[in-house]
Amino acid sequence: MSAQQPYLDKTILITGGAGAIGSNLARALAEAGAAKVIILDDLSASYEWSIPNLPNVLFVHGSITNDIDLKRVFHEKPEYVFHLAAFFANQNSVDFPEKDLLVSQLGTVKMLEYSVLQGNLKRFVYAGSGCAIYGAQAPLPLKEEFMSMHLTTPYQISKMAGELYCNFYWHHYNLPIVKTRFFNSYGPGEVPGQYRNVIPNFIYWAMKGQPLPITGDGKMTRDFTYVMDIVDALLKAGIEEKAIGAEMNIASASETAIVDMAEMVNELTGNTAGLLYTDRRKWDTKSRLLASVDRAKDILGYNPQTTFEDGLRTTIDWFKANWDNISRDAEFPPGMSSAVKNYVLRQGTDR
Repeated sequence: MSAQQPYLDKTILITGGAGAIGSNLARALAEAGAAKVIILDDLSASYEWSIPNLPNVLFVHGSITNDIDLKRVFHEKPEYVFHLAAFFANQNSVDFPEKDLLVSQLGTVKMLEYSVLQGNLKRFVYAGSGCAIYGAQAPLPLKEEFMSMHLTTPYQISKMAGELYCNFYWHHYNLPIVKTRFFNSYGPGEVPGQYRNVIPNFIYWAMKGQPLPITGDGKMTRDFTYVMDIVDALLKAGIEEKAIGAEMNIASASETAIVDMAEMVNELTGNTAGLLYTDRRKWDTKSRLLASVDRAKDILGYNPQTTFEDGLRTTIDWFKANWDNISRDAEFPPGMSSAVKNYVLRQGTDR
């Protein structure tokens, strides 16, 4: 039985469904025959043009903190909830900690409350962050049993709190919860911007002929995970009974140095501007990230299929195909803390 088959003719709610992971998940569910895929998104970190234009996809422009919006989407009686919405991400939460608390913590509690009131929910899948909750001192590879109280951004704290609230609603209300921990997701669907992930920003700057900013020495590593591998894990998390109550890493289980990734982006885009080294961010305390996916393999049969280079090529192809929308909507406002912006100011124009 395929991971998609149980979703046939079902109603499914995805919060944050206009983002890279959510929009790809929505398309997979819609094409698998879901009766209705409801996307709730305030478009604070995404754009309406990225939402699949399919007859069984319903977009509701709203917030997980707004009761009117939540009543609207839960009135559709979803049987599955994929809760991906959050105040994204680390630097954004450092700049706006109160908003992070409101969206990522209160919003998650509201989602759990409405899910309990729904009464017939088959699954609530929570999108956590393995990059966030393990802290800087965890031994590698990162395993689910290790948790740290020494977190360095409000985003990390909120992602940890989200898991703890999920535990409460599972134990107290028997809500069928699954907690997934994503690692450094990348792929088609993510528009670059001040508070976005490094890969879409690097591709954007490289395609504009600008140098890519490396914070620190560039030798720090990340466990970059292709978006469709994450979607595959989410589809399985929604139907596998053994997953209920469990937390599990969703990653590629391989390390890539930031400087190697940057050089690969420059090579694949034909960018000759090179690299620009700058100071490391204060909150960025993790020199390496590498996840164990043994639990996800055991419970879900998860097996990431996409090599980093193949995923990067596909992402660059998506950038080229959607360049007009991306170049219009990429957000790098005045005051942003970007080495590239400083470089551009010094040079006068894009290269």
